[in-house]
Amino acid sequence: MRTLDLLNGLQDVGATDAQVLGVLPFRDRWFGKTQAQESRAAVDGMRDEVGVGLVLPSIRESERYKQAINKRTTLSQLGYNDLEYPFEILVEKIRTSLGGK
Repeated sequence: MRTLDLLNGLQDVGATDAQVLGVLPFRDRWFGKTQAQESRAAVDGMRDEVGVGLVLPSIRESERYKQAINKRTTLSQLGYNDLEYPFEILVEKIRTSLGGK
């Protein structure tokens, strides 16, 4: 919320014309196929604030990200392709905002 307020303030004074591409929830906790209530409430709150269209798929809480970084490899190379999905969506939004470059 502070970031959105800052962006809106900068836009109001003409300091930027930047726009939010999306909100990327992270540390989304799941237990098997069930999202934790606290995580669900947080993501729902984000949707309420910025709208459903701006909330990107969340980054699930997982040690796999740290493992990939430490091994200097990708999640898919470790066999966790599904964990890359939020980043794929973010990259696509960036490409689209740049005119498909």
